[in-house]
Parts: sequence; C-alpha cells; structure tokens
Amino acid sequence: MAGRSGRGLDWLNFFMSNVQTGFGPFIAVYLTAHAWTELEIGLALSVGAFVTMAMQVPAGAMVDATPNKRFAAALALLAIAASALLLALLPETLPVMISEVLHGVASCILGPSIAAISLALVGRQGLGERLGRNARYAAVGSGVAAGVLGAAGTWLSGASVFWLTAALCIPSLIALAAIRPDDLHPPRPEEREGGALRGLGTLLRSRGVLVFALCCGLFTLSNAAMLPLAGTQVTRHAGDEANLIIAACIIAPQLIMAMIAPGIGRLAQRRGRRLALLIGFAALPARGLLLMLVDNPAWLILVQALDGISAAGLGVLLPLLAADLTRGTNRFNLCLGLFGLAVGIGGTLSTTLAGLAAEWFGPGTAFAMLAGIGLLSVAVVWLAMPETREASG
Repeated sequence: MAGRSGRGLDWLNFFMSNVQTGFGPFIAVYLTAHAWTELEIGLALSVGAFVTMAMQVPAGAMVDATPNKRFAAALALLAIAASALLLALLPETLPVMISEVLHGVASCILGPSIAAISLALVGRQGLGERLGRNARYAAVGSGVAAGVLGAAGTWLSGASVFWLTAALCIPSLIALAAIRPDDLHPPRPEEREGGALRGLGTLLRSRGVLVFALCCGLFTLSNAAMLPLAGTQVTRHAGDEANLIIAACIIAPQLIMAMIAPGIGRLAQRRGRRLALLIGFAALPARGLLLMLVDNPAWLILVQALDGISAAGLGVLLPLLAADLTRGTNRFNLCLGLFGLAVGIGGTLSTTLAGLAAEWFGPGTAFAMLAGIGLLSVAVVWLAMPETREASG
C-alpha cells in the first residue's frame, strides 16, 4: 500500500522536475533568440522570483492548513502548464510577465505540497531518507528533461520546449493520483495548534531559522543567475547549438546530484547538518570563479557539474532543517515558506544584479560578484549556523 504511494511520490518528483526544467535557462535562450536584451531577460525572470518571494509564507501557511495536499499540488501543476503554454504562444512582454507570475505562484505551492506529502507519508523519523530519494528522482528527471527539451529546442523550435513542458504535466498528475490518501498521516491534533500565520512570530525568534534563512538568501543570490548568464553568453557564441549546450549544462549537475543526494542525506543524519551544508555551499564560489575564466562549451559543462553538489546540499537540507526546527508543531510548511522567501529574495536580486553587472561591466565581473556572494554564504554556515540534528540515543 505505502509502497505504491512511495513509488507514486518517486515518479511525481521525477515528472515534476521534467516540468520545472523548461523554465529558467531555456527561457533565457528562448528570449535571447527573440532579441531580448540581458537586462530585459533578467527583469522578466525577476518578476517570477518576486512573486515567489511574496507568496512563499502565505503558501506555506495554506499548505499547513489544507487537509488535501494532493489537490494543492494538482492545482499548481495545472498552473505551470498554463504558464508554459503562454510562453510558447506569445513571447512578448506582457504575456511573458503573466507567465512568470503564474509560474511563481504555482512553484511556491508545489514545493511545499510535495514536502508535506513526503512528511505525511513517512513521518519525521524517515524524512531524511525520503528527501534523499526525492532529490535523486528529481535530479534524474531534470537530466532526462534537459536532454529532451534541449534536443527539441535545437531541432524543432524554441517554442517546442514549452509545448513539451506543458505536456509533461500529464504524467505528473498521473503520478500524483497514484499516492493513496489513506497512506498519508496528518499531524496529530496537538501539532495543529499554532500551524497558521500566528506561528510566524515564534519562528522569527528562532536563531536557527534566521541564520539558515540568511544562508538560503545568500546561496540563491549567488546561484540563481549563474546558468542564465552563462546561457546568454553561449547563445551569442554558439547560435543554434545553444539549446544543446544548455541542456548539457543542466544534465551534468543532475547526474552528480542523483549520485550524491542520498549520501548527503545519510551524512546529515550521521554526522550532522552543518557538515553536509558546508560541502554543498563550498562548491558555489568555486563554480562562480571558474565560470568567469572559461568560455569553451566543453569546459562550461564540466564547471556546471559543480552545481550538482550545491543542489544536493540545499535540496536535501532545506526541508530537513525545516523539519528539525519545527519539531512538535504543525509549522513545517510555514518554516519552508520562510526559507522559500529568503530564496525568493536572493533569486529576485540575483538575475537583475547579474544582468546589470554583465551589461555595464561585462560578464566576467558579474561572475566574480556572484562567486564573492557564494563565499560569504559559506562563511555564514561555518561561523553562525547551529547544529539542528537531534542527539541520537
């Protein structure tokens, strides 16, 4: 029974990543081909990031309060499909902005919904293992989708990326339907107390929550613009092959992430959360500096593989730390929303700042700036992040 639901959750993560892969770097390539400038692309991507930032905390509270997490996830998937169709049909300023808004709202509901489904399926004790499994299936899904979408963008059309993205929502919904409601265990009545926005003040008084929110913001401020910025440079130099190169830049880190994510989860369980965070965060400044130095597509793909280490670290640890920091309450998704807000702030600023830096001072300066911010995030983890792992025994 639970095995069927577990497999449904596996495939939901796989196909959800298929769907989300169509956004981000492929949008940068698509809009560049339609004569959008780096600054215009940065602003468009920032619209979605800003909406995500504004909606994260309310969405977290809503998912905490909603008994039917599967329905919330289904609505989010349908909104993402609509967003992709809008991009495919009308790559003009207003439709693109509307698409980014739709995608931003849907994404900040979908992530917490899947995290909530995972927690309800396995409980807090099994969450670390489950999150590692989620990350592995998501990474494989992103890699497969990147190859398929990159080939479609190269040999069919740029718009085909978004037609396929919308179509991939169908198997996502089928996988979601395979998760049996009877296998999902809601919070105990005592944990429901304080699960709404009134718990926000309590979370904001937690040192661990505040420090990790800062870490998330700095991480995304450094990370979010790296591949889109590299994508615009590749498009100008590689022409029609740009989609394939970007696809390879997505596939490489996903392969790394698929290999190491379960190990990161086990390391966090056995040796503590800070060590796993440091490993993930340390790859970020190294990647930024190397992107500043390389322009050969083959080297670019190798450098981008480092993103798999960072993605595994943050992808597994963010929900795991949210669970650690909300033990005994029903504030898990509210805490996820706070961390998502920090990620949204970082993402909003990252693409715009990097676009401005690239346009005014050149891409090398933009990559150096992003690497410096990544180094600061490592310092915050090292110096200020408390250990949240529950003492064994």
